[in-house]
Amino acid sequence: MTPRARRALFTVVLFFAVCAVVGSVLQRRVGAQSATDESQLRDSLKSFTDVYSLVEKNYAEPIDGDKADTAIYDGAIPGMLRVLDPHSNFYDPKAYARLREDQRGHYYGVGMVIQQQGNKVYVITPYEGTPSFRAGIHPGDIISAVDGKTTDGWTSDQVAKALKGPKGTHVQVTTTRVGQVAALVFDLVRDEIPHPSVDLKYEIRPGIGYIHLTQFQETTGDEMTEAINSFGDLRGLVIDLRNNPGGLLSQAVDVCDHLLTKGQTIVSQRGRAYPDQNYTATHGNNGKTFPIVVLVNRGTASAAEIVSGALQDHDRALIVGETTFGKGLVQTVYNLSENTGLALTTYHYYTPSGRLIQRNYTGVSLYDYYYNHAGALPSNSTNQEVKLTDAGRTVYGGGGITPDEKIDTPLANHFQDELMARDVFFKFAPVYVSTHPVDKNFQVDDAVLADFKKYLTSQTIEWTQAEMDSVMDWVKVRIKEKIVTIQFGQLQGLRTLADWDPEIQKAVTYLPAAQALEDNAHKVLTEKAMARNSTQGIPAQP
Repeated sequence: MTPRARRALFTVVLFFAVCAVVGSVLQRRVGAQSATDESQLRDSLKSFTDVYSLVEKNYAEPIDGDKADTAIYDGAIPGMLRVLDPHSNFYDPKAYARLREDQRGHYYGVGMVIQQQGNKVYVITPYEGTPSFRAGIHPGDIISAVDGKTTDGWTSDQVAKALKGPKGTHVQVTTTRVGQVAALVFDLVRDEIPHPSVDLKYEIRPGIGYIHLTQFQETTGDEMTEAINSFGDLRGLVIDLRNNPGGLLSQAVDVCDHLLTKGQTIVSQRGRAYPDQNYTATHGNNGKTFPIVVLVNRGTASAAEIVSGALQDHDRALIVGETTFGKGLVQTVYNLSENTGLALTTYHYYTPSGRLIQRNYTGVSLYDYYYNHAGALPSNSTNQEVKLTDAGRTVYGGGGITPDEKIDTPLANHFQDELMARDVFFKFAPVYVSTHPVDKNFQVDDAVLADFKKYLTSQTIEWTQAEMDSVMDWVKVRIKEKIVTIQFGQLQGLRTLADWDPEIQKAVTYLPAAQALEDNAHKVLTEKAMARNSTQGIPAQP
């Protein structure tokens, strides 16, 4: 058999493997299939093989291995899954490897984020403490060669693959940098690179902790526990879940377990293929409480909504921001042949009050579902589920987590969009650092702004002083963030943004309301317990 034929055969076999997994789950959902159903399935699969065979033999151009893969990976399998729901998904070998890397929270390489811009691959940022950071690679450096091989024409995926490798092995990275005439050559030793889900934690006010959680991976529960314990005697905590797409359900449960009271429900799963599951806090917070504000937006989804919903339903946290995405479907990931994977929806999840937060996707295009939704239905909509928290507050389901207090994301104007689209701040910072000293007291003053304006003009970016003045605070913090990231590292850059971010600053002001919420919940639950005890003849405790 020729290599092309073997590859074509593999893609067909893979398609049938996916069909088998989907079919087995669907069969468990509806019970034993009838002989007629099984016959129809066999006929459908035969029709697919007949079509594939005709295309492979008679298409105007040869169906080589790449086209065969594309037909299956990007055509037949995704088309089948999208009929089911927006979140069932197929992962080809590259995508599956990235998924597993994200879930594990570490990989082996040199530790930097890179991005292709035009025909060049730029260093976006080296992670602190990694080989690339220790060697002195800077954001804005252009990777021109790896192990002496030019990267001209390479994609960022190709560069990333070349940089990764076994721990302890060497890789030579050549970069060009603004202000440096000669290329810079770095001999790096690959290491295990942690990719934490908590990328920023610090006391944003004395006694007030701030944690930014990017996703839910295998290390998230431990990271959150370590972050909270690092603050010492907390008087309040802001958990930032904006644009957190979710991740592992088990880690959402783990995070809630250490914030709720032992025995409280965290989330329940209901499906037809597998038994229902109910997750409760098995460790609990051991009586250690403090007011919590959770900051969310439209990009907060899945596992991040599980945490938000559980804390809201138990009146443990005040949820502020925008209505969340509304993903209430749970996917089980099946490992298929040749390092491919299938994420198939097997459950719906419900918050402790019984809310299903999944948005309606019937008749909605995939693009509109992900990028053009307006969040949940209005809180007065008769189509929404209406539930109650432990203390009797009204909450809504069927369209994401509705915040207790609304904080709108500031809308960018055309000037801001233009600067961000052209990566102006990212590209200006290396130019500035190449000719100016930067110390810990660096501020964006009139002299820095003058250099920035000259740079805009040199890049033929049109601007007016009125446009600049209208968003001056935003311009200054974006300049500062990129410059201090080059000089002092990613964490300092992230903190620069957080110290300024108006949504975070507003969230902090809601901590007294969060304390009042928890106090009232405790009062209501105590009264309910006393009422139950009195009806059962149990003496009240003095």
